[in-house]
Amino acid sequence: MIVSIVFAVAFLVLALIFLMGKGDKLIAGYNTASEEEKKEVNIKRLRILMAILSVITAGFVSVLPVIGDNSKGQMGAGFVFIVVAMIFIILANTWAKKK
Repeated sequence: MIVSIVFAVAFLVLALIFLMGKGDKLIAGYNTASEEEKKEVNIKRLRILMAILSVITAGFVSVLPVIGDNSKGQMGAGFVFIVVAMIFIILANTWAKKK
C-alpha cells in the first residue's frame, strides 16, 4: 500500500511538472526528436495530454491495492488502462500535432 501511494504521488508531481510547462525532456519520443520534428508538435497540447495521463496513472496505481488478488479485477483494470493509453497515443499523434 505504501509503495502505491509513493508511485501515485510521483505521478501527481509529474503531472504538475507538465502543467507548469516543464518536463519536455521526460516525454518519450519528443526528447529524441530532431528540431524539425519538434516544430511539428504543439508542445502545450502534448504537455496537457501527458499531465492528464499522469493523473489517470496515479489513480490507477492507487486503485490497484484495493483490487488486491482478484484476478478478474486486475485483468479488467489492466484492460481499461491499456485502452486509455491507446487513446492518449492516438491523441498525441493527432490533436497535439500542428496543422
